[in-house]
Amino acid sequence: MQIPRNQTLAEVLYRNLNNNEYLNEIYDSLLLNYSYTLFKMTEFKKDVNVGDALRFADILSKSPLPEKRDEHRLLGQEIAILLSVLYPEDRIVKYYLGSILSNIGNYRGLKSSSVGEFQSADILDNLYFAYDKSQLAIPGKENDYFFHDQKEIYDNLSQQYFSYSGPTSMGKSFVVQTFIKEQIERGEKKNYAIVVPTKALINEVRSNIIGSLQEKLKEKNYRVVTASGDLVLTQDHHFVFVMTPERLLYMLVGMPHIKIDFLFIDEAHKISERGRRSTYYYKVIYQIEKSSQKSTIIFASPNIPNPEIYFKLIPGFSAKKIHKLASKYTPVCQFRYYLDICKGKIDVYNAYKKKLQKLGQISTNTDLLKIVTLVGADKQNVIYCSSKIKVMDFAVKYASSLKKLDNANLIELAENVRKEVHTDCYLADLIERGVAYHVGYLPANIRLRIERSFENGDLRTIFCTNTLIEGVNLPADNLFITSYKKGNSNMNEVEFKNLVGRVGRIKYNLYGNVFLIRMDDKYKEKRYVDLLKNEVPEQILSIDNERNTKHFQNVIKDLACGDTELKSIQKDAKEKDYEALRNFSMILTRDIANNEDSPVKRAFSAYLSPMIIQQIREHFPAEKTSDDITLSYDQYDNLHQLILAGASYPKLHGENNDVDFDELVKFLNTLSVVFKWKTYERKTLGKSDSVIKWYAVILMQWIRGRGLSQIIYNAIRYKEKNPYTGVWIESQKIDSYYDRNSKAHKNYVIAEILSVIDDILLFRIANYFRRFSLEYKEVHHVKSFENDWYEYVEYGTTNPLTIYLQQYGFSREASEYIERSTNRKKYLLKEGDNVRIKKAILKCGNIGVETESQDIQFNVPELFVE
Repeated sequence: MQIPRNQTLAEVLYRNLNNNEYLNEIYDSLLLNYSYTLFKMTEFKKDVNVGDALRFADILSKSPLPEKRDEHRLLGQEIAILLSVLYPEDRIVKYYLGSILSNIGNYRGLKSSSVGEFQSADILDNLYFAYDKSQLAIPGKENDYFFHDQKEIYDNLSQQYFSYSGPTSMGKSFVVQTFIKEQIERGEKKNYAIVVPTKALINEVRSNIIGSLQEKLKEKNYRVVTASGDLVLTQDHHFVFVMTPERLLYMLVGMPHIKIDFLFIDEAHKISERGRRSTYYYKVIYQIEKSSQKSTIIFASPNIPNPEIYFKLIPGFSAKKIHKLASKYTPVCQFRYYLDICKGKIDVYNAYKKKLQKLGQISTNTDLLKIVTLVGADKQNVIYCSSKIKVMDFAVKYASSLKKLDNANLIELAENVRKEVHTDCYLADLIERGVAYHVGYLPANIRLRIERSFENGDLRTIFCTNTLIEGVNLPADNLFITSYKKGNSNMNEVEFKNLVGRVGRIKYNLYGNVFLIRMDDKYKEKRYVDLLKNEVPEQILSIDNERNTKHFQNVIKDLACGDTELKSIQKDAKEKDYEALRNFSMILTRDIANNEDSPVKRAFSAYLSPMIIQQIREHFPAEKTSDDITLSYDQYDNLHQLILAGASYPKLHGENNDVDFDELVKFLNTLSVVFKWKTYERKTLGKSDSVIKWYAVILMQWIRGRGLSQIIYNAIRYKEKNPYTGVWIESQKIDSYYDRNSKAHKNYVIAEILSVIDDILLFRIANYFRRFSLEYKEVHHVKSFENDWYEYVEYGTTNPLTIYLQQYGFSREASEYIERSTNRKKYLLKEGDNVRIKKAILKCGNIGVETESQDIQFNVPELFVE
């Protein structure tokens, strides 16, 4: 073999190592043997020379080639992990696993029980490992270490702009939270903002930050804030904001004096997604950048090859400033399987050959329970379903033949669900059998307790929707994917890789299994295979998506005529694209009016001649535009005229703050005309007059502070009296007639109520009420006013004390618990005009309240007394 002069022998050998037939044979045999063990097919096992396999793994873990290093190290790690699973008692295998994990800097993996106590026999190796650990040590943590790519990310967080990507299991958010913690402890006086894609993630991130800093928050004068109504914002502190992009934008617009020094956008690939939500990222970044301060902006994305794409959102960004990292290293392994029940076959996916290998056969009568029982008995299992309806239906069917468990924790949790939700709620029955479902509309305290019960092993199986894709971390051994759909859309490669990455987490284990299950002929085998084989493609910004750009010319034509409804694209554009284009048009008109050169304006530049710009500016001068992109000008103008004419919220009557139902329906119908819901909210608020009445039933109960169980009880009574209103879940009709004797119908109504509260009340109606209240204050020249229904909806009560407690961080449910007549004297203390909370609340016996109080006592220490 002739060695090129510019390469070493090692480089030549490593460059061709992937093509080594014997290595591939060993890996194939190990993967098959593990798979045969998993599926109880041990009679098919192949012979493997363990010594040779270990040597290959060791060589791979020491790869010196930059372009092959991640791939080699991952293969070496995977071989070592497979060997440790197949030969768990072999001391040599344990030793090599420890050595290989050390070679690649996976020191957290050394804590796995598969490794035991590792100490290298080589003195030089020990010296190197000690040095490497000193470089990777996590600030403020003893015997805890970054991975090499995590350390590179950490070191780059001091750059003004940095964008990085990596596998889901890499711990991308953890690095930034560690950086913020270290900065605060070091005495930095800044405001930090962490943007998360969903409300479900806010509590998790908030709790992580408070838990890591604890007393340091008071010592360094910091507070963690999750909403612009939090009372700590009225005090003199530095802040860590944890918000969705919508919440952050509302705060930046409403409180322009607040400056953001450090912005971290988690799950930044959402900027590439279709729909209006992506538009808020553009506006948030532009608002922060135009505040004339040098803010640090960090983007983190899962798996994408071109994380630098999001720098295009930064006005005036120079390519010379690019600092990026696209990592492929993952500290855990995922073994992937395709189970085609329709064809009766099981295949294992070889990620290095990028092909499926036949493993065996499976009966075409096999159901989900049999599959999970076969490979997931005594394991932690997560089952992904494409919709909320299927989550519930699959979970109920799955658990129907399971026995109730004699588990005190689960029995207590099930009883809490019955009390807080409904006595006939399926979720309670499931929990008693060690099963649950996890969907975004569940009350936060119940969702949290489900997650905790899964973490400690009481719950074994969870059914979920895409809430799992969007960042919720659970210690799953197995992930079962029952569909490649996400709602009505096909999952793309980013979403699929992100979902798969949720199984096998270094905090809990070194590997996990993923099972793609085809149980229905309507799902195409090719789509499953493509998701397994395809790499994540380079991403583009949502505004550059062809589904948007093909309408640009018509959008500009409409705006030049003063048409904010964008009538020329209403029929042709898909709903989510229409919503996005409306928001982009609001950003564009604002930029044109203020003569600003934003990324959105540049995207439309091909259609913006000087004459067109002048026409748009004439129709939309600055006073007819806004940085708040909740409303377009036509909606705003209607609202302004309505309030000038004397409109106000419906009155509350008597001691119980009763609401006249007909008056409320009339008010909502007025808003429907003002805000053009039949045009802009066609599938929800503008669907029909009857749906307004349905939402009014729930809204009336919600603002009066009724508990969830009472709201659901009254909603079910409404359905019993009006059965022909049918059974729905999120605009999907389940049945035309509500059957009062059907437990399934009752649970569909429960799911719909929770979904309406989460999406219709707390998102859509709250946004419109927020704008109504803002305009009311503006017209009447007041800072606040009585009977502010925006507050009532936001906090789910008219009770000032319950609102006060929520503004300090308690949930609606916890606030209601604290201010019950039986608890007030126990836990509340009146000090002049102030209310304080006794620390006895930390041991009140209600797990949800105790958990929240634990965080709040550190975040708002002045609220608590002995």
